Amino acid sequence: MNTFNIKESFAGKGLFTEKPLKKGEFIIEYAGDLITSEEADRRKTKYLFEVNDKYTIDGEEESNLARYINHFCEPNAEAEIENGRINFYATRDIDAGEELGIDYGKEYTDEFIKTCKCPDCS
Repeated sequence: MNTFNIKESFAGKGLFTEKPLKKGEFIIEYAGDLITSEEADRRKTKYLFEVNDKYTIDGEEESNLARYINHFCEPNAEAEIENGRINFYATRDIDAGEELGIDYGKEYTDEFIKTCKCPDCS
């Protein structure tokens, strides 16, 4: 079982692994309420993760540890949508104590991040 720490990060808080992870290894599932895309447009949260054109997961609850995975321009993890679930996998070997990051995509970074402060750009 994977264990994590939430610690201070360049983006406020970040998710850090307590154990090494191998490339391709399952890390964590993005959990929350499954809502329609229309409802997602009404909610004022930054923790929305689109499953498909019709549905989104609202991962705002603090029990959703995956919400603390920050944007990295050179990520060490990626999200895969599998049977309506959003699962994160390691894209390379990750050392214990390392922060986890995915590429949020150009549209998100242009709209919400503006100037990237990730470890790759700092």
